[in-house]
Amino acid sequence: MDFTGKRVLIVGTKKSGMAALGLLKQHGAQTILYDGNEQLSEEDIRSELPPGVETDIRIGTLSEKDKEAIELIVISPGVPIDSPLVLEFQERKVPIWGEVELAYAFEKGKVLAITGTNGKTTTTALLGQIMQDATHKAFTVGNIGIPYTQMVSGTEEDSVTVAEISSFQLETVHAFRPAVSAILNITPDHLNRHHTMECYVQTKERIAAMQTKAETCVLNYEDSYTRQFGLVTTARPVYFSGAHELENGFYYKDGVIYKAEGGKATRLLAMSETHLLGVHNAENIMAAVAMADSYGIAMEQILESVKSFHAVEHRLEFVATKRGVDYYNDSKGTNPDAAIKGIGAMVKPTFLIGGGYDKGSEYDEWIESFDGKVKKLVLIGQTREKIADCAKRHGFEDYVFAESLEEAMELCIKEAKEGDCVLLSPACASWGMFPNYEVRGNRFKDMVLAIEEK
Repeated sequence: MDFTGKRVLIVGTKKSGMAALGLLKQHGAQTILYDGNEQLSEEDIRSELPPGVETDIRIGTLSEKDKEAIELIVISPGVPIDSPLVLEFQERKVPIWGEVELAYAFEKGKVLAITGTNGKTTTTALLGQIMQDATHKAFTVGNIGIPYTQMVSGTEEDSVTVAEISSFQLETVHAFRPAVSAILNITPDHLNRHHTMECYVQTKERIAAMQTKAETCVLNYEDSYTRQFGLVTTARPVYFSGAHELENGFYYKDGVIYKAEGGKATRLLAMSETHLLGVHNAENIMAAVAMADSYGIAMEQILESVKSFHAVEHRLEFVATKRGVDYYNDSKGTNPDAAIKGIGAMVKPTFLIGGGYDKGSEYDEWIESFDGKVKKLVLIGQTREKIADCAKRHGFEDYVFAESLEEAMELCIKEAKEGDCVLLSPACASWGMFPNYEVRGNRFKDMVLAIEEK
């Protein structure tokens, strides 16, 4: 598509919006950068513009003249597609794109795309390392932290882009067609945005909407949504399983990962040969291996990369042992299902710090997963009363409230004994207390590292 002179409205002035602006200006578009937050100033926004980029800026409202001129809208992931502004432009028949769709319009190489409620970041980082080691021309982008639009200009015909893609980003894909896609799992999350589980599931499935049998979709056999999707997707399905021996696909049994073809299984590697913990990470490894294998990377090369890979920051990240107590940062456990996996990886009596922003989740299964492992639950944030009520319903009453992460840590440091562990795995988003889970996790790590040995 030729963007020269095309009049584009970019909604959102954070990292995603700025990256989209830079790409569009590079290709000659006429742009308006818009943010509905009337507390922002044009001066502050201009100070964040990419170097050498000029654009019109609108804050708060758009004039009718502006609206009539717009030929395309590019919205940031944080902008709901049912917001009044987006709905108005839909009525005007103006195409609504997101960052992924915009970047894909300029993609020169192949794309390997990953979505799922949990495990995206670890799987994306691992696959990114596999592809970089194998091809030396790989980009790792998307919801993992680097906007796709920021990197796509560097792609080449023989390069590979490994993209972590959220449900928010999938709302606005249209022509996006990865060579290999993966849906790791689908469990309740972001229902305050998607409203119903059915809508959330359908949004996740959009990652493979344009794929054909020439492309592959890697799916979790143990997830009822993704297993069913394998029966209807237009892509070639490849399954992985953490609980069943598959006739075809990848599976995990007794600490070892296998690849099965026609009922014949080949041992690939043991989890003890990796630097990752837990069955959920075995699933992440299988997904990444299946994607790289489907793309055509030699298995020997794939396994070499897997063995050298280290855990992603903020996801079951070991921080330090202080006074005989192990501290783990799982700040990326922003929903109950992710936090269940965090608890499942613990092997010592655990002081668990949970709570935060309320995304409309239910916490019953999370509480049930404690299974004697959780010594004390320390609750913070907006959801603390809701979680406490849920815990009481399930007979777990060893919880305490704290006003802040700092206060929660003080309590854990005081009460945890040698041989215990302290786990930050909130089962909630960080908003309201921290800008994002990274800031929350980094604050936790700073406090751990500041603990003085007796």
